[in-house]
Amino acid sequence: MSCFFQKTKLILRSEDGPTSVEYAVLIAVICIAAIGALSSFGVHMDALYTNINSTVPSGGGS
Repeated sequence: MSCFFQKTKLILRSEDGPTSVEYAVLIAVICIAAIGALSSFGVHMDALYTNINSTVPSGGGS
């Protein structure tokens, strides 16, 4: 049982925990920026496709 407590102390003293939290925060910020950029891009693409749809004649055929 003392081995378990020694490993637990070692894990708690390790600096990997704060580093992983920093990486998680960094990834969250990157994801938020990417979602914002893609949503803005989507609005512009919607306007582009609407413009193309109104410009190209419908395919009524013969």
